[in-house]
Amino acid sequence: MRYVGTVTRGIRTPIIKENDDLATIVVDSLMAAKEAEGFEFRDKDIVAITEAVVGISEGNYVTVDDVAEDVKNKFPSKKIGVVNPILSRNRFSIILKGIARGMDKITLLTSFPADEVGNGILDEQTLEESEYNLGSVITEEEYAETFGSWKHPFTGINMIDFYRDLIESEDCEAEFVFSNDVKTILEYAEEVLTCDIHTREKTTKLLKSQGAKVYGLHEILTEPINGSGCNPDYGLLGSNKATEEKLKLFPKTGDVLVMEVQKRLIDLTGKQIEVMVYGDGAFKDPVGKIWELADPVVSPAHTDGLVGYPNEIKLKYVSDNKFADLKGDELKEAIKEEIRTKDKDLTGQMITEGTTPRVLTDLIGSLCDLTSGSGDKGTPVVFIQGYFDNLAND
Repeated sequence: MRYVGTVTRGIRTPIIKENDDLATIVVDSLMAAKEAEGFEFRDKDIVAITEAVVGISEGNYVTVDDVAEDVKNKFPSKKIGVVNPILSRNRFSIILKGIARGMDKITLLTSFPADEVGNGILDEQTLEESEYNLGSVITEEEYAETFGSWKHPFTGINMIDFYRDLIESEDCEAEFVFSNDVKTILEYAEEVLTCDIHTREKTTKLLKSQGAKVYGLHEILTEPINGSGCNPDYGLLGSNKATEEKLKLFPKTGDVLVMEVQKRLIDLTGKQIEVMVYGDGAFKDPVGKIWELADPVVSPAHTDGLVGYPNEIKLKYVSDNKFADLKGDELKEAIKEEIRTKDKDLTGQMITEGTTPRVLTDLIGSLCDLTSGSGDKGTPVVFIQGYFDNLAND
């Protein structure tokens, strides 16, 4: 019998730069790893490529000036409300720099006590002891008086101070307001740029229904500006700081890449291998309270074999209930047969209670993100074997 289930390997590659042949690098790196480690390819193996190197190889970059020009084109009044940006130097500071460069005044509204993905903005104990609650509208002056000395425990930075300094460094007036009702911004500005990630469609629709002129961050740089990069589907969402004047966008040619890598691997190995591009995993840090998913999706591109949801039974439930009187090999064989004969769609059945009801690419992408990390591991490709196996696969 097999004694190992899912195996995940981070695959080292050369350092990837703009215009590199990424498909060749991925395939060659996998074949080199196979020779070095002695593994064999199997049907339903998964190859995952981090979105960062996809965007880099595409050369999908925009400058601060590109952002400024597109924002000026969409908001000629040059006075806007900016709603619910993520509080991140890596994710939003260069975007905000571009917005400020193109505007005369920004009123920035942020939710509290944290942004959309859990980055804190004030001390929650102080909030509980103050006159304010989650339904309050807090002005900039009130925030400074009550919470202004707060610094994030991980970064040591107060992001309101950081964003204010950044906006003003571009000769743009800055104003802040704190509210968990996005409609509050309409008391300050008639034109609004919404910056939330996962609620973007709802927020944009709501503010438009109130008569505001609204664009979402997903609608900025959907087309090139002066030959720049762009992302037709997500605009500036999913972008990362490249330099102080440049952003790397979320990749736009991932579909072509995954199909090419899959074709080459099938030709080389004779196995049906699935391929995906992945970004942030979809999980939450219980200590820092940060929800990792700052990208618009976990996987912007994947082959067809990764579409769908897990269809698994809960072994503990079956063991404790249906086979409570069995033990040892007899119990294992009974559970194996239960797996072999399970329905093709177990949705809503008690036998699935406690399994994880998420799409496959979110689960696999989270596994890959944790494997590759965000620092200096040097493994932008992840190779997974046995993910679709179960106890009945000997």
